[in-house]
Formats: sequence, structure tokens, C-alpha cells
Amino acid sequence: MPAEKGAEPSVRQLIREDAEAAFARDPSADSVADVRRFSVGFKIVRAYRRQHWLYEHGHRALALWLAMRSRIRYGADIHPAARIGRRFTVDHGVGVVIGGTAVIGDDCLMYQGATLGMTGKHGGKRHPTLGNGVLVGAGSIILGAITVGDGAYVGAGS
Repeated sequence: MPAEKGAEPSVRQLIREDAEAAFARDPSADSVADVRRFSVGFKIVRAYRRQHWLYEHGHRALALWLAMRSRIRYGADIHPAARIGRRFTVDHGVGVVIGGTAVIGDDCLMYQGATLGMTGKHGGKRHPTLGNGVLVGAGSIILGAITVGDGAYVGAGS
């Protein structure tokens, strides 16, 4: 059921959109069900969505504990405080790192080994902001409170 105009989408709706976006971007997947069952990148995003909901609803310690478990299970580290837009896809998600003050727009795609990290322990915004439709290539490292504009492609290994 679509969210009301102006209303925030439910976690379930966000997860459904993420699965559909991953299927649309993955030529090796035969169905959305395949993505849900076999895509580690999708499982990483699904875990983040649940942890973020807990974090935002006052269950900080539980969200951080589950994030630690996800890090061990999937080999990716997304802080539950990060703000990630709709239809987010992590392709081959091992090694992905997204810090707590990172902001990611809608329709973004990240490949394995990409990092949205910080440059120091000073307060405030410490991690990057990605606009809508940004692609972050494998092994890319984006550090600090910088903004990557809408539709940008960050090359692999950069």
C-alpha cells in the first residue's frame, strides 16, 4: 500500500523498494524473490533499515548491537544513525562502510569495498553526503563532510 502524500514510508515499504531496485540493477537475478533470498547486498540494506528504525525510535543500544552482528555476518558496516534514501542498492556488499553522519539520497548504488568515512573526531557532520542517483564504484573511499552531487559517478578505486 503506498504511503500517504507527505507521510514517511514504512520500513516494510522501504525494504520492498530496495529489493525491487536491486532486481532492476542486477542482470543475474531472475526475480525479486531471488534478490530477497540470495543477495548479500540486499540483506545488508534490509538489516540497516531495521536497525535504523530501532535507532530512531529510542532503541540505540539494541540497534548498535544488531549492527555489530550484521558486521560479523555480512562483512559490511552501516551505522544505524546514517540516513539512507529510498531504493538503495549495495551490489556485492562485502567491505562497504557507511558512517553515522553519512547522508545518502534516493536511487543510489554502492559497490563492494566502498567507504563513506570521516576524517577526524570533531563534532557535527563528519561523513559525506551523496545526492540522488549517485553511483559509488568498488573500492572508492570518500572521506569527510563533503557533498557528491546528484547523478555523479565516483570511479572504482578513487
